Amino acid sequence: MASIELNKIVKKYGSVTAVHGIDLTIKDGEFVVFVGPSGCGKSTTLRMIAGLEDISGGELRIGGEVVNQREPKQRNIAMVFQNYAIYPHMTVAENIGFGLYTSKLGKAEKEARIRETAKVLGLEKLLERRPAALSGGQRQRVAIGRAMVRDPAVFLFDEPLSNLDAQLRGQMRLEIKQLHQRLGTTIVFVTHDQVEAMSLADKIVVMRDGHILQVGAPMDLYNRPGDIFTARFIGSPEMNIIGATLQDGRAEFGANAAAIRWNATAGLSSDGDRKVSIGVRPQELTLKTEDDGQGDFLIEGTVRVAEPHGSETFVHLDLTEGSIVARAPSERVYRPGEKLSFVAEGKNVRIFDAATEKLLH
Repeated sequence: MASIELNKIVKKYGSVTAVHGIDLTIKDGEFVVFVGPSGCGKSTTLRMIAGLEDISGGELRIGGEVVNQREPKQRNIAMVFQNYAIYPHMTVAENIGFGLYTSKLGKAEKEARIRETAKVLGLEKLLERRPAALSGGQRQRVAIGRAMVRDPAVFLFDEPLSNLDAQLRGQMRLEIKQLHQRLGTTIVFVTHDQVEAMSLADKIVVMRDGHILQVGAPMDLYNRPGDIFTARFIGSPEMNIIGATLQDGRAEFGANAAAIRWNATAGLSSDGDRKVSIGVRPQELTLKTEDDGQGDFLIEGTVRVAEPHGSETFVHLDLTEGSIVARAPSERVYRPGEKLSFVAEGKNVRIFDAATEKLLH
């Protein structure tokens, strides 16, 4: 196992800077997930850790040692890619054992490691099969096994579940998390899927345009996003963002004034008018009934479409200007054109600066 330290890491391709001097410490045995949209620099950062990309600036340490100039094979890391990259002419046992090709272990010890790795991954009965006779999830487990058999200090995963269907992705997420709990090895995992990030990570690193926006535990990022991008990216459906203006300690909602009432405005003082964005998650909105009071935050709208999800329904509401999504009970049917009201507690309403998009309150 090993810690990883990124100190002012930069990656340039000619005049284009892909990663802008990022700092990050990954603790020994930690499961860290880099998440962000395509082109944000997460895979480039992973490849610099692996030694597959040269570092343009800064210092990278693995296990306390500077590795900027070391070849990938000298870093004691193992990488699992989006494509399985397993050999079709080899059996499962031969594919897993290929990770030991350059090792100096004896034949008996290599076979013991292969059997042990196969047992951990549930592949014992498949060792004589070839990849063509395996499912997508089994092939991905073989790819993980080939990396795992080497007993590396760090595992690097580059979007390894992207090629699997939804059911297999869920299964493989569980297996990878259980594998980490069993081995305790440092894992760095790259994905664009925030569900994967939330369900797998000890710590999430949110990236955008080559910068790290926020680092934290999954629920910390969910409950207290530092900016609008993180607020929308973490959580499904994404957080509702509504434009407003702070005036004399109160929030004015412009065209949506008739649809939104907010009583809990303590701490909203501002000098003059300040453009802000109000954020509230769909899961934090509750359908208002006749017996409910006004609530700290009340919003009314017209149903455009409803998405039943079994245990819950997500209702899309049109406001005078824009729209929101709210979670509603699944026991009833919601019809287009129906007017509904939802309430939220004041502690669940977040205020972002409209210009900087940073969290204010």
